[in-house]
Amino acid sequence: MAAPAAWRCEPEALEAAVAAQRGLPADLLPLDRLQVITTVLGASDSLRHQLDPASVAETGRRMIAGLVDALPLLSEPSGDSIAARLWSRLCPAPATPALLTALEGALVLLADHELAASTLAARVAASAKADPYAVVLTGLGVLGGPLHGGASYGAERMLAEIAAPHQAARVVTERVRRGERIPGFGHSVYKNGDARGALLLDLVRTAAPGHERIAAGDALLAEMRRRRLPDRNVDFALAVLTAVTGMVSGAGEAIFAVARAAGWLAHAMEEYHRGSLLRLRASYTGPPTK
Repeated sequence: MAAPAAWRCEPEALEAAVAAQRGLPADLLPLDRLQVITTVLGASDSLRHQLDPASVAETGRRMIAGLVDALPLLSEPSGDSIAARLWSRLCPAPATPALLTALEGALVLLADHELAASTLAARVAASAKADPYAVVLTGLGVLGGPLHGGASYGAERMLAEIAAPHQAARVVTERVRRGERIPGFGHSVYKNGDARGALLLDLVRTAAPGHERIAAGDALLAEMRRRRLPDRNVDFALAVLTAVTGMVSGAGEAIFAVARAAGWLAHAMEEYHRGSLLRLRASYTGPPTK
């Protein structure tokens, strides 16, 4: 068997992506950086218009490696895997083996989720023969919305408000009173709980038993159940993971984006093979025309 291809970005493209961020605010969220990085990597890749499956797979490995490696380095990577390298860009503390396993689990769980909003947008772009970087950039634009991947950022901020478990009731009460959506809870597909979130929470609990941030999350879960409000989803589990590990603000969105980039490209391959434009139709519902 041939050796697996390395997940590495071309040095010149990586250097350009890093340079493009030098004028950006230091506290910019990782997802915003990923959009800049994707644009620069695409402009630097002369092979991006090769749309056969093997070429798209190679482009995907270069792209995902570049998305990770172009983010500012915060700690020393504990290995050469995408998960280990991503950890070092999102967390100033070194990775423990168990928590790195939880991050790897998150990347697998989030890689694809059938026709989510960002995936549908990515498929439309691919059906028009947009190159893989443009496909991923399209997905990133949709992913950041608070009703999609951006929900993890909202859940992360909500969890940060709970310094002690007894504060969970106040945090939920304030949002219910304002008529706000509770980020990290409810899902348009899963009405009885998101199995991805359950599995990821189990990985985090195993990796950091007794952690105070897990206790805060459990208090929030209990309060939501007491009020018979929607169950937790994978965005909530991501927020718990990033809180327990001490990752930077917005890390959950970045994990979601890096993982889902692989899924978007898999969908893109199907659209490239299908070879026809994904063109939806609209029905006029306004006043009768004369």
